[in-house]
Amino acid sequence: MPPRRNAARPPAPAPAPAPAPSSSSSSAPPPPLPPSLQHGKDKARETAHGIVGAVNTLWSNYLEQTPARLKLVDSFMFFLMLTGIAQFVYCFAVTNYPFNAFIAGFAATVGQFVLCGALRIQSNPENKPTFPLLSPERAFGDFLFGSVLLHFFVWCYLG
Repeated sequence: MPPRRNAARPPAPAPAPAPAPSSSSSSAPPPPLPPSLQHGKDKARETAHGIVGAVNTLWSNYLEQTPARLKLVDSFMFFLMLTGIAQFVYCFAVTNYPFNAFIAGFAATVGQFVLCGALRIQSNPENKPTFPLLSPERAFGDFLFGSVLLHFFVWCYLG
């Protein structure tokens, strides 16, 4: 096969030189900020610690504002995620001899995770305007029915 021919490209323009700082701006200190902006600057400095600060803020807001029922669903979803990862790693690291068992177990884990996600969304009190006619008890009943149906199909797939 002959080598590929590239069309002639125009040369890239040279980058513009950076403007030189003026001598008046470097010698004079910046003017003091009003108290309202100073508080905002301090607040920004506190939260500007990068990813660690963002994760800490997210975690503290989660602990303060999330109801206990949703935390329970979240912990079960975390367990399902770890179970799926363990199954996937085991399949590639050790063996996948009964491949239908791996597929059934992994499908059950992923399916249960999806059903838990739907339960979490439907039972969240902040989503009440989205689901005005759906009570948390009805959402849990739908979750149970879907779980039984999912596990019935997984059991049948195992043979």
